[in-house]
Amino acid sequence: MSGVLLAGGAAAALFASALSTQGVSSAPDGPPEKIQISVKTVNGSGCPKGTTAVAVAADNSAFTVTYSDYLAQVGPGADPTDIRKNCQLSLGVHVPQGFTYAIAQVDYRGYGYLEKGAKGTEKASYYFQGSSDTASRTHDFSGPYNDNWQTTDSTDYSALVWAPCGQDRNFNVNTELRVGAGTSPAGTTSFMAMDSTDGGVNTVYHLAWKECPSAVR
Repeated sequence: MSGVLLAGGAAAALFASALSTQGVSSAPDGPPEKIQISVKTVNGSGCPKGTTAVAVAADNSAFTVTYSDYLAQVGPGADPTDIRKNCQLSLGVHVPQGFTYAIAQVDYRGYGYLEKGAKGTEKASYYFQGSSDTASRTHDFSGPYNDNWQTTDSTDYSALVWAPCGQDRNFNVNTELRVGAGTSPAGTTSFMAMDSTDGGVNTVYHLAWKECPSAVR
């Protein structure tokens, strides 16, 4: 998986043009005060109430989103609606005065079991409050597959788009897992999960920081 997640109104255009798999270049240190991130709203079949948590790294380098009931599956005992699960989060991000940030990289993790012939899909879309642009990426998996999975979206530091200084904008992300039986044997089960009961499997949003012009001495 290769991609880019950008903050700001030009996200969709730059998502397509600044695609990179080289990772994130070095960035200035973040603010000394810890940022504040809260879940404003959470909706979707992949994140029932009480099954989603957000935590901020002590050094402000990243925040994580953990799910405990995010599973798409097909096969005996599965409901027809279980083939697709999604979760839409609206996160309130408060940044200390004098700093701005960009989402530099996102790591998705989970576990998948796909019978031969089955298909799995992980998709993520992003947009920021006040912007009509939506950036999205889709990643496909094919059976046979029986292992942990991880996908990463990243961009170079020089290509990042920064959130406006002095403004708190909600960050909205809509993720989706989908599983299709395809040509897999009848009576078999396939699934993809992005959940964790012990906090060990989560989505990590890596932050890049810079000082706002008025704060640079």
